[in-house]
Amino acid sequence: MRMNRRTFVALAATSTLAAPFVRPSWAATTVTLAGYGGVFRDNYQESVIDPFQTANPDIAVEYYQMNNSAQNLGTLRGQQAAPQIDLSILDVTVAKIGTDEQIFAPVTASDVPAIADLYPQAVVKGVAGPGVTFDSVEIIYSPERIANAPVSWAGLADPAYARQVAFAGVPGLEAIAMLFLMSGQKGGITDYKAAVDAGFTAMQKIAPNVLSWDPRPDAAGFVLSGAAGIGVTWNARGQSYLDQSGGKLKIADASEGTALQLNTINLVKGAPNREAALKFMQYALGAEAQKAFTEAMFYAPVNAKADISPAALARTVAAPERMSRVLNVDWITVAGIREGIIQDWRRRILAQ
Repeated sequence: MRMNRRTFVALAATSTLAAPFVRPSWAATTVTLAGYGGVFRDNYQESVIDPFQTANPDIAVEYYQMNNSAQNLGTLRGQQAAPQIDLSILDVTVAKIGTDEQIFAPVTASDVPAIADLYPQAVVKGVAGPGVTFDSVEIIYSPERIANAPVSWAGLADPAYARQVAFAGVPGLEAIAMLFLMSGQKGGITDYKAAVDAGFTAMQKIAPNVLSWDPRPDAAGFVLSGAAGIGVTWNARGQSYLDQSGGKLKIADASEGTALQLNTINLVKGAPNREAALKFMQYALGAEAQKAFTEAMFYAPVNAKADISPAALARTVAAPERMSRVLNVDWITVAGIREGIIQDWRRRILAQ
């Protein structure tokens, strides 16, 4: 059987990628980037990768989409003795684990000058790579199936929503963020153990209404298909699907606010194409690429010099009304208790 590029990419996203990548011959150097799949990959290709390749015809960027950050890290672990991936986009908690395991190489402004232009929150102590996007967790719903828009995270426990709710459970950060948002704490969390415990108590009330803890391809897909009436997803994905839905999907503002999340871009230690990878990272963090991706998919920019249109910025977590209701979560602290949260999720939620 002859395997075309699309088939190969699809298989690569679900495997450990143990075999060497097929690299195109038309460029002198090929940078391999692993990151989120679906609508993220599509927009990132068009907004960031394609313009970079146009400006740098000697460098190709091959994007391998992963289901989530955990799969991304697992793939990198399997390649640690002989890396085939150069760059990895994944959430900051998993990036911290990868940094601790020496999978990623530290990158500073001397390697990538654009790092000096990033917001302080995008450079996290103990994480090898800088942030590449900010996002927030939000509720989406079908106005056709849900007459009254959900108004709170805790409100997802309403019996009227029985078998209507879909979202990725733990280890997905959507669910972990929900635990904190439903914990009753405001502003910033001081006692993470107490917050997690309170969040689980609230989540146990929502669990009977959940149709799927693993909606494919994602929660928005479930809502758009009519399988679910309510979903929990990241704002950027929700906003992107909103534009495509023809009114079949809307975003609800939860009264408890939202949680800020950071995706990072990391250089793999021993990357086969280190210099070309750093050149791409410089472009991806630069004001031009940050503006393009924000305006295409509504991730908040990490570069303070990115000149985002007011209309696009209003749909990101950086919008003043959203930022005023952000619960500050120290995701590095969360990285240290993540395994315990996963175990408690299995015991307290999935075992119900």
